[in-house]
Amino acid sequence: MDKADRTGTASPAFSRRALQSLSEFFRLEAAGGIMLIAAAALAMVAANSPLSQAYEAFRGLPVHVRFGDLEIAKPLLLWINDGLMAVFFLLVALEIKRETLSGQLSSRDQLILPMVCAFAGVVVPALLFVAFNRGNGEAMRGWAVPTATDIAFALGVLALLGSRVPSGMKLLLSTIAVVDDLIAILIIALFYSHGLSMTALAWAGAAIAGMVLLNRLGVKRLAPYIVLGVVLWVCVLKSGVHATLAGVATGLMIPHVDRHNAIADEHEHSPLESLEHALHPWVAYAILPLFAFANAGLALAGLSLGDMLTPLPMGVVIGLVIGKPVGIVGAALLMRALGWTRFPTGMGVSAMLGLGLMCGIGFTMSLFIASLAYQVPAHYEEAVLGVLVASVVSAIVGYAWLRATMPARVGGN
Repeated sequence: MDKADRTGTASPAFSRRALQSLSEFFRLEAAGGIMLIAAAALAMVAANSPLSQAYEAFRGLPVHVRFGDLEIAKPLLLWINDGLMAVFFLLVALEIKRETLSGQLSSRDQLILPMVCAFAGVVVPALLFVAFNRGNGEAMRGWAVPTATDIAFALGVLALLGSRVPSGMKLLLSTIAVVDDLIAILIIALFYSHGLSMTALAWAGAAIAGMVLLNRLGVKRLAPYIVLGVVLWVCVLKSGVHATLAGVATGLMIPHVDRHNAIADEHEHSPLESLEHALHPWVAYAILPLFAFANAGLALAGLSLGDMLTPLPMGVVIGLVIGKPVGIVGAALLMRALGWTRFPTGMGVSAMLGLGLMCGIGFTMSLFIASLAYQVPAHYEEAVLGVLVASVVSAIVGYAWLRATMPARVGGN
C-alpha cells in the first residue's frame, strides 16, 4: 500500500521518517555551522600570524589534471571554489528538488511565506548596497553579495539557544534559505557568467540531454548520472558559465519520487534522497569548512576603521545586518496583516525579528558571490571584510535578541 493516498495524506510511517530526516538535517546543519565558524576563525588566525606565508602557499598550490589533450590547471583555491563547491551546489539542488516535489515547497500554503520573505530578503539588501555604491561601476558588480543567507552558520548559532527555538522557526529559516539559494543560483547564472564558448556549451547541453534521456528511460542507478555530471562540470568549466552550475543541473536531474512521496516502505529512499544523505555529511563537515578556511583568511594588517566605513564594505554590512531583517520581517508582517499566511507555531513578532537577524548571516554564499564579482584584490578584500563583520554582528545580535525574548521551554522542541 502506498505511503500516501489519493488525497496526498501521509501515513504515520512516512510521517515518522520525514520527522527523522528533518531532525537529522537540523543536527547536521547545526554541527556543520559550528565547524564553519571554527574554520573561518582558524583562517583569520593563519592569515594574521607567522603562518600567513604558509596559508597563502596553501591557497595558491598549483594543481594540474590532464586527460589526453584536456588539461585543467588551477591553484588549489579555485579547485575548492569551482570543484568542491560544485558538490555543495549539487546538494543544494537536491534539497530544492526534494522540497519542491515532496517537502516544504510542495504546497502553496507552505510555500507562500518563505518565498515572499526570501524574495524581500534579497531585494532590500541589494537596494541598500546599490544606494551606498551607485556611481562606482566596479563596486556595483557585487550588488548580490549581501543577498544570501548561510543556513549552516545560522542553524549553528540557533543550536546554542537549545530549547528556546521552536522547530517551526528552524523549519521556516531553512525553507527561506533554500529559496534564497535558488535565487542566488539564478543570479550567478544570469550575472556572473562571461566569455562564453558555444562549443563547450553545446557539449554541456549534450550531457544534460543524456541525463534527461536517463530520466525518460526510468534509470534509477546513480552512477550514470554522476558520470554525466562530471562530464557536464568539465564542459561548463570550459564554457565561461560558472562551473558550480553544473552541480545544480546534475542535482535537478537525479530521480525522485512523485508529489505524494509514495515509495514502497519507510526504509526505502529515492535515488535523490540516497545521494542527498550520502553527500550531506561530506558537505557539512568537510567541503564548507574547507571553503571557509580557504576564503575567510583576511589579513588585517594595515586595515583601519576608515577602511570599514568605505562604501563597499558598508553596503555589504548594512545590506545584511539591516536589509535582511527589514525585508524578511516586513514581508512577513504584511502577509499576516493581509490574512494570507500565519506565523509558525511558537513564533510571534519578536521571534520573527530574531529569525530576520539570523538571516543576515551571509558567509558562505556571500563570500562565494564576492569571489565571482571582484577580480581586483582590493575590492574582494573589502567585500570579505564586510561579509565577516556583518555575519558576526548578525550572529551576536540575533543570538542576544532571541535569548532575551524567547524563554527556555521544558522538554525542548
